[in-house]
Amino acid sequence: MFSLIPNAYAAGGAGQPGMLAQIVPLALIVVVFYLFLILPQQKQKKKHKEFIASLKRGDKVITSSGIYGTVVKVNERDLVLEIADNVHIKIIKDNIISKV
Repeated sequence: MFSLIPNAYAAGGAGQPGMLAQIVPLALIVVVFYLFLILPQQKQKKKHKEFIASLKRGDKVITSSGIYGTVVKVNERDLVLEIADNVHIKIIKDNIISKV
């Protein structure tokens, strides 16, 4: 008999990919996300943590809110900045973004 649908497609299951062929693209997506998003973010976080640990009295810094100041006192969790003559503010160390 003449049929418009080939037998391979009519059977229903012959053209489906295997389990491994379905998992490989998902694994590749996970690897790409790790390499391009998660790993660089972890490196940047580690670098910032080392920078914060290296702060000492007399360093000129800028905060995440754009305040320039000089480190007067470094405590365990926060530090004191002098932003003008005899004007001191106390901020959390993580708010320091760079040295000037």
